[in-house]
Amino acid sequence: MDFKPLASFIDRITSWRIPWAEVLVMHQNDTVFRYRNGYANLEEQTPIGDGAIFNLYSMTKIMTCVAALQLVERGQMLLSDPVSDYLPEYAEMTVKKTLSSGEVRLEKATKAITVRDLFTMTAGFSYDIGSPSIQEAVQSTNGTLSTRDFAKALAKEPLLFEPGTHWNYSMCHDVLGALVEVVSGRRFGTYLQEEITGPLGMNDTAFDLNDEQQARLIPQYAYNDELEKAVRMDGNGFRISTDLESGGAGLLSTVSDYALFLSALTGKGTSPKGVRILSQASIELMRTDHLNDLTRGDYSWDHMGGYGYGMGVRTHISKAGSGSLSPLGEFGWSGAAGCLAIIDPDSELTVMYAQHLLNNQEPYVHRRLRNVVYSCL
Repeated sequence: MDFKPLASFIDRITSWRIPWAEVLVMHQNDTVFRYRNGYANLEEQTPIGDGAIFNLYSMTKIMTCVAALQLVERGQMLLSDPVSDYLPEYAEMTVKKTLSSGEVRLEKATKAITVRDLFTMTAGFSYDIGSPSIQEAVQSTNGTLSTRDFAKALAKEPLLFEPGTHWNYSMCHDVLGALVEVVSGRRFGTYLQEEITGPLGMNDTAFDLNDEQQARLIPQYAYNDELEKAVRMDGNGFRISTDLESGGAGLLSTVSDYALFLSALTGKGTSPKGVRILSQASIELMRTDHLNDLTRGDYSWDHMGGYGYGMGVRTHISKAGSGSLSPLGEFGWSGAAGCLAIIDPDSELTVMYAQHLLNNQEPYVHRRLRNVVYSCL
């Protein structure tokens, strides 16, 4: 293995638009390469160092889906169950229907939202955290809206389509977090700590940081095209209340910590130290392509060509379509500030890539990074 090209790639993007970047590569349970470059704080020219904490954003979704799959494994719910069996506010939903005249009418939904729909982004939700019901709920709780009450507020909004008939990237996994709370009888963050992060020895992954961790939370930036530079933009816009433990975008972590979680998935549910968080059967279900004739056309992001969508993850289904050097079945997801997970059980390969830049240049960076990694093996 020669990872010089990967180091060169990191050097190139950090001299371009990305303030800092770090990549950790594990093969057969060993860390075979780790490299970082750039500045954690551009203004003070502070080099990126060990222990930096950053927003995972949508890479939270992978852990949320693992948590919910644990409950499926234990027989506490089925993928085919109506969500309203556990969250009764979803029993009677309305759907926006656009008539041929262009008029938009609200009609009663004829299909029930299932647990599977939450996993696979087919419930009919949007990603509009500014919607009236959610904003009203935030205001009425003085900014302390809980995970469970967030799900109740979202249920008041009409669906964009009948459940199961389209794919739409949305707040499905925030509702999945609330479902984990109700089914497990534990607060979502507590469940994650007791069932996943604690057993794996992940001490720096959480929705809320202690004082020592807060001191390691590094600045976040957004690239400004007009100024042709990255400008400071701290905060998590998806964290709309202090008590919301967002299953879709709320976790903070470090490169080392989240790699512990990803490597357990690469190990088909069992960590290098023998801690099992999922069965191999669940990993296979997770990375199965769940798109169908109704939903495939909606999953049309250019940089996801050749990939299907599993349970909270992209999954590689066509080398011809992707142009990717990774094998079929490689899976993972990414986050709004640009972090990326590559999980590859067949090659026994785990890649944790991190950066902290909103408008993250993902379509450019991630496909190239993946190809460089596999070319180095």
